[in-house]
Amino acid sequence: MRFGGVVRVLRSVSGLPSLDLRFRHANPDDFVALCLLDTFAAEHPKRREAIAIWINEGACIIAEVNGEATGYAVLTKHFFGAFFIEMLMVGNRFRGRGFGLALLRHLQAQCAGSKLFSSTNMSNRTMQNLLLKAGFKPSGYIDNLDVNDPELVFFYPAYPDP
Repeated sequence: MRFGGVVRVLRSVSGLPSLDLRFRHANPDDFVALCLLDTFAAEHPKRREAIAIWINEGACIIAEVNGEATGYAVLTKHFFGAFFIEMLMVGNRFRGRGFGLALLRHLQAQCAGSKLFSSTNMSNRTMQNLLLKAGFKPSGYIDNLDVNDPELVFFYPAYPDP
């Protein structure tokens, strides 16, 4: 699934006025950079396999500043026919600077007019707060995916309230 190779440039991220943040579809040349960026991939071969699949499916969107990857997101349409943010990862040294919110905003713009869902573990307060900040609303939970850590589902409406 591709959105026509969209590139979006933001001039201001978290108070950094001259920062150019670009979004593009990841390609196989980005695989190593994304694996290094992903805090889970170093210890988990299955995550590295997933990153390769997401790239090959055209579902992986990379955020970069001056050619350096700051984060990535995976957008699929496998959740009951609706768009679903399957993964959002910001590199450790880029966290807390607005890159995650910028990635979410980019995905929201790409899905304008369509339902958009995401989920995160109950233990992941940072992601929950990020989703709420971006205007997502709690939509339920799923038990038994991870032991003693329910998956919270969030929803962003096709046409958000003004």
